[in-house]
Amino acid sequence: MLFRHPKTELVTADQALPGRASAPFTLTEPHTVLGHPLTAPYPAGLEVADFGLGCFWGAERTFWQLPGVWTTLVGYQGGHTPNPTYEEVCSGRTGHTEAVRVVYDPAILPYETLLKTFWEAHNPTQGNRQGNDVGTQYRSAAYTHSPAQLATAEASRDAFQPALSALGHGPITTEIAPAGPFYPAEPYHQQYLSRNINGYCGLGGTGVKLGDPSEWGNSCPIGVAKTDD
Repeated sequence: MLFRHPKTELVTADQALPGRASAPFTLTEPHTVLGHPLTAPYPAGLEVADFGLGCFWGAERTFWQLPGVWTTLVGYQGGHTPNPTYEEVCSGRTGHTEAVRVVYDPAILPYETLLKTFWEAHNPTQGNRQGNDVGTQYRSAAYTHSPAQLATAEASRDAFQPALSALGHGPITTEIAPAGPFYPAEPYHQQYLSRNINGYCGLGGTGVKLGDPSEWGNSCPIGVAKTDD
């Protein structure tokens, strides 16, 4: 009998699907909007940030629109199964979330701006779901690539929570952790909404705005975040 696992509960490493030693496909086409390669090596001076905020189709579009983003790609992160397929991730048996890798120029686009975009574009209080999309693959996550990124991501979370709470939202459930392996998704998922202009996008925020980074870490929650006028 096949092992079954609730899609809203994270699998453990010993429960996860075995995966495979290498990816079952290659990404050869450039970014359909930005025109740059999707995978490394990237030009010197660029940095990488990884985010999970629900279905990665709409999430990727949100980030590629930011000035200073060099390329984006979608994939699977935070799980156990090496080189998973989309179908395996959807089963809930790999432990991955749908993630967006953002390659950006920090001289143009500060990491703090990426975090502001991340927090405001989705609801980070919903656990293993995002809106009507239910399952561990839709959980909120920020995977960091340096101690500085980690500290900044945690500070932004702590700044955002008071304003969310003031509007009746629960605790932030976002996973913030050093980045583990990132497995690119299948070619047809890359820049999906640039090729399917009427494609599904389930992304939706809370209406709460994160305050200026200079306020992050302020012990007083007043003014840290605000709602739309």
